[in-house]
Amino acid sequence: MGMATTLADERQHPGAHGATRDLTHEVTNQPPPLSPYDASDDTALLEGLRREGAEWAEEDLRRLGRLAGSAQVQEWSEQANRHEPVLRTHDRYGHRVDEVDFHPSWHHLTRTAVAEGLAGAPWADDRPGAHVARTAGGLVWGHTDAGHGCPTSMTYAAVPALRRQPELAEVYEPLLTSRTYEPGLRAPAGKRGLLAGMGMTEKQGGSDVRTNTTTATPASEPGVYTLRGHKWFTSAPMCDVFLVLAQAPEGLSCFLVPRVLPDGTRNTFRIQRLKEKLGNRSNASSEPEFDGTVAWLVGPEGQGVKTIVEMVNCTRLDCVMMSAALMRKTLVEAGHHVRHRSAFGARLADQPLMRNVLADLALESEAATALTLRLAGAADRAVRGDTGEAAFRRIATAVGKYWVTKRGPAFTAEALECLGGNGYVEDSGMPRHYREAPLLSIWEGSGNVNALDVLRALGRDPATAQALFDELALTRGADARLDTAAAALKDQLAAGSQAGARRLVERMALTLQGSLLVRYAPPAVADAFCATRLGGDWGYSFGTLPAAAGVDAILGRALPERG
Repeated sequence: MGMATTLADERQHPGAHGATRDLTHEVTNQPPPLSPYDASDDTALLEGLRREGAEWAEEDLRRLGRLAGSAQVQEWSEQANRHEPVLRTHDRYGHRVDEVDFHPSWHHLTRTAVAEGLAGAPWADDRPGAHVARTAGGLVWGHTDAGHGCPTSMTYAAVPALRRQPELAEVYEPLLTSRTYEPGLRAPAGKRGLLAGMGMTEKQGGSDVRTNTTTATPASEPGVYTLRGHKWFTSAPMCDVFLVLAQAPEGLSCFLVPRVLPDGTRNTFRIQRLKEKLGNRSNASSEPEFDGTVAWLVGPEGQGVKTIVEMVNCTRLDCVMMSAALMRKTLVEAGHHVRHRSAFGARLADQPLMRNVLADLALESEAATALTLRLAGAADRAVRGDTGEAAFRRIATAVGKYWVTKRGPAFTAEALECLGGNGYVEDSGMPRHYREAPLLSIWEGSGNVNALDVLRALGRDPATAQALFDELALTRGADARLDTAAAALKDQLAAGSQAGARRLVERMALTLQGSLLVRYAPPAVADAFCATRLGGDWGYSFGTLPAAAGVDAILGRALPERG
């Protein structure tokens, strides 16, 4: 009783040092929540949207940006990752069901993405810039959860591959391009919208898909086969249909595999397990087994790689897009923190070294965004028959996939460090972003695979190199460092070898990004990028911009103060 009275009195009356116990729980010098914020409030993004022919989508993009940055949607993102998908192989009676259960937040995010046209919708939109608008939407919606972006990306990418079999495209394309998300396994024709996945890799070969051992045996009905084998990485197994590679009598071929057959019966798609992954936890990545699984041939027998590469080109663009989105998201988080945090007598945002770090990150982010939208513009124009843009897309997408996704992990680590110890704590969200970043350099081919793909493209189609140099020629004479880099690139190309492929592709990427910034960004941004990334006036980590860099102008563009 006496002790309780003493403690109560102490809380009400300051002690000898003029403090009370409650003051230890008063929170000071911590930033307020970032949300709500506008994820589309990005000058480089909006300029690129207009530049690449999708200015008509700006109002919708701004609306989507406000939604992405809302407190509710950010909470959906946290919940989708906190409550991971769960595999149910059997029902209570012992029947095989192979279902994956997702948290409601996953469905909220996916439903919104599909409704906003971030899945297959651009293929049904005749407006020039439709694919640019979708990519810009991905850059904004990428501020949410990355995991649900996998099925929307694969659905988008499945359409051009499926068009190699017109009779199948006639049935499935209207459903794949729908803006309606309808979860649950049912006969595809009975649904208002479908999601698509892909099954390429196997445990013995990985990216070397020509070593696949899954077999495809022709059935009595023309174009119909039965598959037998085991896939190693098949993400989003709750999708309605999958494009799958298997060995047919004439060689590796591409097949359409529905989870539910047209008569409503379940196709054999036994999910052996879900992967325990470093990141991307909200997305189920599975190992399905086929055993008498019914499939329909897509494209000619023996041309499976040629058929499915149409899908891969699209998903590689989305890898670049998601890396750029992650860069922007973590830059915004870091900028918000340093504006509201003080140390050593001043706001972090006002301290020269922190400003150098943020400005360096801002350069990297803008270069990634500019390249992403340029690739989307090339894809949009290639779809409409521009052969020059098709050649540019072929080489530049592989280059961008290699470089931008490689920069992502280092970028997110530096952004995390801006928050100090707070950034290392799960509640900040930064660890989730950091774990996500390496996936994008692995998915759809790791660094070596993409570097070798660049060499393959250059060797098979000289028009790709010409398209790249035509692009670089647009800035000839505008910056001496860029001109020097472009000339050196030609020399490297002539002496190209497999061992030097990464050096070559890195130079391609930096020169291309520099060219875009010289053409379109303010002088402070372009000059700092060329001085550091091309001119050699840079250290080995972010935050080593030279004294002459226009840090204030760079930050004023990337992270302007808001009232």
